[in-house]
Amino acid sequence: MTEQSNTLLVTCALPYANGSIHLGHILEHIQADIYVRFQRMLGRQVYFVCADDQHGTPIMIKAQKLGRTPEDIIGEMENEHRRDFAGFEISYDHYYRTNSPENREISEKLYTTLRDRGYIQVKKISQLFDPEKKMFLPDRFVKGTCPKCHAEDQYGDNCECCGATYSPADLINPRSVISGATPVMQESEHYFFDLPQFDAFLKDWIASGSIPREMANKLQEWFDSGLQQWDISRDAPYFGFQIPGTENKYFYVWLDAPVGYLASFKNFMDSKGICFEDFLKQDSDSEMVHFIGKDILYFHSLFWPAMLHGAGCRVPDHLYVHGYVTVNGAKMSKSKGTFIKAATYLKHFDPECLRYYYASKMNGKIDDLDLNLPDFVARTNSDLVNKLVNLASRTAVFITRKFQGRLADTLDAPELLESFTAAKEEIAAGYQSREYSALIRKVMDLADSANRYVDEKEPWVLAKDAGRDAELQRICTTCLNLYRVLITYLSPVLPKLARDSAAFLKTDLDWNSLDRALLGTEISPFKALFKRIDMKSVEAMINDSLQDLKDLSAQESKGSASRKSEKKEKKAEQSGEAAPETVTIDDFARLDLRAARVISCEEVPESDKLLKFRLDLGNGEERQVFSGIKSAYPDPAALSGRFVIMIYNLAPRKMRFGISEGMILSAGSGNKDIFLLSADAGVKPGDRVA
Repeated sequence: MTEQSNTLLVTCALPYANGSIHLGHILEHIQADIYVRFQRMLGRQVYFVCADDQHGTPIMIKAQKLGRTPEDIIGEMENEHRRDFAGFEISYDHYYRTNSPENREISEKLYTTLRDRGYIQVKKISQLFDPEKKMFLPDRFVKGTCPKCHAEDQYGDNCECCGATYSPADLINPRSVISGATPVMQESEHYFFDLPQFDAFLKDWIASGSIPREMANKLQEWFDSGLQQWDISRDAPYFGFQIPGTENKYFYVWLDAPVGYLASFKNFMDSKGICFEDFLKQDSDSEMVHFIGKDILYFHSLFWPAMLHGAGCRVPDHLYVHGYVTVNGAKMSKSKGTFIKAATYLKHFDPECLRYYYASKMNGKIDDLDLNLPDFVARTNSDLVNKLVNLASRTAVFITRKFQGRLADTLDAPELLESFTAAKEEIAAGYQSREYSALIRKVMDLADSANRYVDEKEPWVLAKDAGRDAELQRICTTCLNLYRVLITYLSPVLPKLARDSAAFLKTDLDWNSLDRALLGTEISPFKALFKRIDMKSVEAMINDSLQDLKDLSAQESKGSASRKSEKKEKKAEQSGEAAPETVTIDDFARLDLRAARVISCEEVPESDKLLKFRLDLGNGEERQVFSGIKSAYPDPAALSGRFVIMIYNLAPRKMRFGISEGMILSAGSGNKDIFLLSADAGVKPGDRVA
């Protein structure tokens, strides 16, 4: 398969259906869309498809948490994702879902073929099991104390404090995130894809240039340590496809997720009456490329091509890999409002501002991209408004007013236009190699040249001299032809501006007709094509982003409270209100409860729930205690001076934000319905509760 293959399938990584699209996600889809639009300009037959990734434990758990069905959640999220991509002008030919009959069909066919060819192994493994929920726990659904640094409340695969990686079984005092129960080790029979059998094939495929060189070097570490068999099964309960021939085993989400590329394509091809099976053949003369983030390279460069090859199918021709998005030089942050949803951005800005900004910083490498918000505003105004659109607005007005909208029959500077069209091959090479930043620098250099030409010719001065009308018409005609070339070059990046410009110029922005100047034709009266932006809109977007987080937290709290209420009602109906388990006076005596005076109280910026208290226990003793009551006390400073009741002899707990030296007692049902317990006037710091 070569770059000259006329038929091209392009995909992006499938967005997971348990959350909204944010500006980190949208980078990849913009990058791919620009590539696709340019290929279409060249006349290639391009199929651009994607889908929602809709299976897995997180979606099942989220549905339970919200008291809804998984199908309800994934359907709602699919509609939201479609809307967001359309809002950013992502030109998918087809957007589908993994929870589809086509995906089930292809997944089962791949699996059974691999099984029949001896590439599936079955063996027993031991996993942590939630005895209350009766389910095996994925790594991220187990928390406990890090076995390395002893930081508490860490996930089952790695520690956020010291960075150590480990097995969930290594955690100290592990607990299920789902139920809070202590998990137990339990054996289960699992199905494995025998990846080591494909060692030689994968080395050849990677060496062929299918993935970026720097990532190929990274993958060598996996070969050096030896490829391992890949667990492709999960135990019930699980939201996904059942493995053929089993009673309670399901395909792991990462098996059927990449199959979603093919399922979406098959659904589209079937609707057009085109044979999908021809595309899957190993001798297919079409081309298939995937745009992905570097965080999922492992699945796409090892398991996915090996599965396809083992089943006798064609493999991807290229993986185009990008880095992460940072905002203002730091990771996207919910607490700072820089974890911005696509929908939130679209409330405040034209999508093409971000399309252009991302493109101006993208290259064919795997570098991270920083969305510097002040620079985003400055570059939009400088490049798109001042340099590009103003070139048309400064000259079109004279064509409309003095020449009834008709362009001249000749140019004032044909050699200047020729220098613009001569850059076509350089621009094309930039699109083909995804070196978008380089090609945009070239286009903006040309725009600078065009604006210097306007400044030198001063059409606004010529317009005052009726004897120089013919010269004025030729100059303005030259400028509008320069603008036409520039906007044609940028049309894959700025599709809406390109459409509006084509309507204004009354012409098609065709790659193959760039050399033919617009002469003697009519244009439409000029209307503003792009608006300036400012930092006030950025601030409003960040404020809305912070509100999004609060709304989501409230929604989850409401769902959790509703679910708890339903459980209580059901329990009461079955057996009346259950009495709490009794304790003895000796049990109670083990707790040392004391009154404490609040010296200070403040929010923990990195946490959605916690307040940090500094407490006076008398005799000069002070303690720091974290309490998850932020939702009920929006003005924590107002708590200073009041008395609270705390558990004095609770073992200190190391948290990400510091050490908590006790527990403050409160009552209520949660969220805003939380009330601190206090004591009557006259109590002193450190007084025991008896």
